[in-house]
This record gives sequence, structure tokens and C-alpha cells, in this order.
Amino acid sequence: MGTAALGCPVERSSTALFGAKEMNIAGHEKHPRLHLNFRLLPGPYAIVHLAPDASIPEWAAQGEFTSITRSANELSIVCPAANLPRDVQSPNRWICLRLEGPFPFSEVGVLLSFIEPLSNNGIPIFAISTYDTDYVLIQEEFAGAALDLLQRAGHELWPRDESWRKLIE
Repeated sequence: MGTAALGCPVERSSTALFGAKEMNIAGHEKHPRLHLNFRLLPGPYAIVHLAPDASIPEWAAQGEFTSITRSANELSIVCPAANLPRDVQSPNRWICLRLEGPFPFSEVGVLLSFIEPLSNNGIPIFAISTYDTDYVLIQEEFAGAALDLLQRAGHELWPRDESWRKLIE
């Protein structure tokens, strides 16, 4: 048992706090990691940062998957890289993975289960959640390693044949 900064005793292990079962801080049993199906969308994709008061460009809403998010600080656009006009730059090219949802809002750990093997191996991601599912974008330079890590973690790339390889080569 350790001591927190305020002098309160702190257990170092969740199993010590809650017995043999892995429990979270709220006393709920921890959920096991999920094995998910996912698809590689035709790409590449671009991520663009515009001024918060910029108009939404027409090219931003074209394609199988786009995401347009406005906040007080920015207008963020994710779209197929082929949509970008010559005067708009995106520093990286990305592959886009779509988790095969839908997932109920009560489902815990969906995105964590998917991105943890990537995070544990230093692969940066850009995640977007929608009402039904999640999308994970990965810089093209990490695509091969990321797909390998995801499959070794038990996630399954659909379709099951090797047709997806032509999209990243």
C-alpha cells in the first residue's frame, strides 16, 4: 500500500482492492478486450485544419466517408485526399479503417480495444466516432505495421481475402 500526495492510503493494484476479479475504480468488473471486424476504406484520406469561421467547402462533403467538425477553435475536415484542391494542403496521407458496427452506446471499450495495440507500439491515430461506429485513420507510413498489429490482436480485416492489400501498396 502506498500513500497519495494528501496522505491517504492508496492500493497499487485493482485486484488487491477488489479481490481476484479485475475491477475498475467504480467497482464494476473490467470488460475483456473486444475482437472487432473492420474494413479498409478506399483512400488515401486527408485531414485538413481551417479557420473556425471558414465556410464549409463543397469538396469537403464528397466521398464514401467525410467528417466535418466545427469548434470554437477550428474547422476540421476529413475527406478523400483526391477531393483536395491544389491550394489546400494536408501534411500527411492517411488510410481509413471503419469498425463494423453499429455499437450500442452502452458498449464499453470498443475504441480502446481497437487502438490499444497501435498505441502500445507507437503508431499515432486520428479517431472519429459517429452514431453507429468508429473510424480510425492511420498515417500511410504506418499502414502495414498497423494492419499486422491489429490482426495479431485478434481484430479481423474484412473482406477476408487479400483484396485490401492493393489499397495500401
